[in-house]
Amino acid sequence: MRTNFILLVTGLFLMNIFAQEPKFGDITKEELEQKEYARDPAASAAVTYRKVDITYNYVKGVGFRVDKSVYERIKIFSAEGFEYGTISESLYQSGSDRESLGAIKAVTYNLEKGKIVKSKLDKRDVFSEEVNKYRLRKKFTMPNLKEGSVIEYQYRISSPFSYNIDEILLQYDIPIVQQVIEVAIPEYFVFNERTKGYLFFDIQKSRGSGSVSFTSTNRTSRGGFNAMGTSISSSSVDFFENVSLIRMNNVPALKEEPYVNNINNYRSSIKFELQYTKFPNSTIQNYTSDWEKVVKKIYDFETFGGQLNTSRYFKDDLNTVLQGKTTDEDKMIAIYQYVKNRMNWNGNYGYTSDEGVKKAYDSKTGNIADINLILVGMLRAAGLKVNPILISTRSHGIPLFPTLEGFNYVAASLDSNGNIVLLDATNKFAKPNLLPTRALNWLGRAVDENGSSKEFSLSPKIGANEMIMLDAELSDTGELNGALRRVLEDDYAAYIFRNSYEALDEESYLGKLEENYNGIEISEYSIKDKLNIGKPVMENFHFYGDDLVEFIGDKIYFSPLLWFARKENPFKLEKRVYPIDFTYPVKKKYMIKIDIPEGYQVDYIPEGIRLVMPEKQASFIYKLGANANSVQLYVEEQMNVPIVQAKNYTILKNYYKSIIEKQLEKVVLSKEEGNGNTESTTGGR
Repeated sequence: MRTNFILLVTGLFLMNIFAQEPKFGDITKEELEQKEYARDPAASAAVTYRKVDITYNYVKGVGFRVDKSVYERIKIFSAEGFEYGTISESLYQSGSDRESLGAIKAVTYNLEKGKIVKSKLDKRDVFSEEVNKYRLRKKFTMPNLKEGSVIEYQYRISSPFSYNIDEILLQYDIPIVQQVIEVAIPEYFVFNERTKGYLFFDIQKSRGSGSVSFTSTNRTSRGGFNAMGTSISSSSVDFFENVSLIRMNNVPALKEEPYVNNINNYRSSIKFELQYTKFPNSTIQNYTSDWEKVVKKIYDFETFGGQLNTSRYFKDDLNTVLQGKTTDEDKMIAIYQYVKNRMNWNGNYGYTSDEGVKKAYDSKTGNIADINLILVGMLRAAGLKVNPILISTRSHGIPLFPTLEGFNYVAASLDSNGNIVLLDATNKFAKPNLLPTRALNWLGRAVDENGSSKEFSLSPKIGANEMIMLDAELSDTGELNGALRRVLEDDYAAYIFRNSYEALDEESYLGKLEENYNGIEISEYSIKDKLNIGKPVMENFHFYGDDLVEFIGDKIYFSPLLWFARKENPFKLEKRVYPIDFTYPVKKKYMIKIDIPEGYQVDYIPEGIRLVMPEKQASFIYKLGANANSVQLYVEEQMNVPIVQAKNYTILKNYYKSIIEKQLEKVVLSKEEGNGNTESTTGGR
C-alpha cells in the first residue's frame, strides 16, 4: 500500500518562495543571500524547484515521438556544490533513429555589489561525447559558478523510441525542495509503473485529451484541356491521454553510507514499462516481458550466442592446451589459465562482442564479452558442460525489471558433476569460484544452448582470510622495534592484495603501508608468492615506531593492538534502510607479543571479551595475558556473511561499538618497586 510522501512546511524560506511554479529568470536577492538549507545544513547545494514533463507528439510520416522537458533551479551553497553545475544527459541511438537534446536555456545568477548579475550559457559550450555506438552524451557546465550562485536551466529531449520512457529519478544526492513530475501518455500505449527506493509518494491519476491532424492534397480535373484543380482536405483523430502526476516536497538527499553495494540501487525513482499497444484498426501488440524472454533475445544476438557457434579460430591452440589432460577438472583449469594468460581486458564492459571473438582472439585484446565468450567456446569445444552467465556489475546496479539493459557483463558457469563453478578470465588473479569483485552482485542468469536460462546466486563461496603475527620490544623511552609477518590466504585476501600491489612499485607500496601503520619505519621487507595464484601471499618486515605509546607520569599506556585498533565506528546513523554489504566473508587473526622494558611491570591489562551476533553472522574474540616480561594478545574477528540485513543494523552498530571500546583500552606499565617479579595476569589487573 502506498502512502503520501508529505512533510509539513515549517516556514522554511526555500519552500515558501516556490509555493507556486517559478518563472524562468524570476530570481530574488533573498535566494542569492541564502546561506544554507535548514533541513540539511551540511548540503553543498539544493534543488529549489524541479519540473519534468513527458508528452507524446505525433509527427507526420514518422509517428509518435516522446518529448521530455526538464526545468531545474539549484542553489549552490559551497564550492563542493559546483559539481551540480555540470549537466549531463545520455542519448540513445540505433541506426538512423536517435534521440536529440535541444531548446537549451541556462543562466547563472550571482549577487555582486548588491545587484543580480546574469551569466548566460553560450551554445558553443554544449559538448557531445560518443560513449559507444548506442549512446551519445551531451553535457554543459554552467558559467561563472560561485558560492552562493543560483543556477537555472531548461532543455528538451526528443526521442523517436515511443515504446520507451527512461527511468525518472525522484531523489538526488542533494535535497530537492519541490518537484513536479507529469507524464501524459496516449491511450494507444499502456504502461506498467514500477517504483524503486524507500520514499513514499502518491501518483495522482487523471485523463487528458489529444488529437492527431492529417492533411491530404488531391489533384482533380476541372474539364477542358489539361485543366487541373487542387483540393486540400484535413481530418483529425481525437484520443484521450492517461496522465500521471507526482508532487513531492522536501525530498531528502540520498547519502552514501559505509558498506553499500551501489547507492543507486536505493535511489527513489519511477519507471514506465510498456505493456502493450493498441492502435485504431489494429490488434494488440504485447511488449510485457520477463527475464526468460529477455535472455532468449540476448542469446539470439549474433554478437552473443552467434559468437559461440564457431571454434575453428582456436582449434589448433586448444589441441595443444589439452595435451596430456584427461580429467574434466584438468581440462577446465588448463583452458581457464590459457585464456587468462592470452587475453587482455581493454576496460570495456558489455555482454556482447564489439568486433567479434575471432578478431579479439587474434589481437589478444577484448571487452568482457569477447574474453569470456572465448572461454565458454573453448570449454564447450573440450566437451565440458558450460554456459555463459549474464551479470549486472555492482556499479551497474541490481536489475529490478526485465530489460536488455539489465545486464552489462558475462562470465562462465560450468557444471562439474552437479556443482556450479563460476569462471571469469578477465582478471589475471581470479580463480574458479572467485569472480572479480565487480561481478559479485546479487544474481546472474546462466543461458544454455537453446536460449533458456536459469538464475544463480552470485554470493561468494570464498571469503578473505588474513593472519598477522607480530613480535616487538618496547623500550623505556617509548620506542617499539619488532618484526611482523602477514599471511593472506589464497582467497579474496590475496586477490585484493595482488590487484593493488601489481599497480604499485615496492617503494610506493611501502610508503602507503608506513602511512597506514601509524608512521612506522619499515626495513628488511620481503614478500613471497606475491603473484603466484594457488599459494598464500606472505610478507615479512622489521619495523620501528616512536609514536605508539603515551607517558603519563612514570607510567606507560598503549593499545596492545597497536595501529591495528579501530579508532571509530563506521556506522554512525541512528537508523539505516540499506543492507550492509561487506562483499564477501572476512576473517582476521592477530597474534601479538610485546616485550616490556626492563624495570617496568604490568600494572593493568584489559579483560578479555567474546562477542557473537545473532545467527553467528559475526564474532569477535579478544584475549590478553601478561607475565613478567611481556604482554600477549590474541584477536580473532570474523564476519561470516557477505550481507547483513538492515533490520540487524542496530545490533551490528552496537557490536562494532563494543569492539572499538575494547580495542582502545590501554595496557598500563608502571616502574617496578625493588626487584620483585610480576605474576602472570589474565585480565583486569
